[in-house]
Amino acid sequence: MVTMQISFPNERLREVVKSILSHRSINRTDQKVFMSALLSKDKLSSEDQKIINQVYQGLQSGLIKVVD
Repeated sequence: MVTMQISFPNERLREVVKSILSHRSINRTDQKVFMSALLSKDKLSSEDQKIINQVYQGLQSGLIKVVD
């Protein structure tokens, strides 16, 4: 029997991060993508962790604004 492991679509996460960093803002949809990635049972790669940390650092430093 072959088992499949479903993982978070890393490409979607990277697209969202690119958008956040270029617009310097994060909206509710982007937030949901992040929460899905963080709450996923699958382990995030070190690259995924790095790009998520970039967004959080931007939020903490005020470079990225939260919009509705």
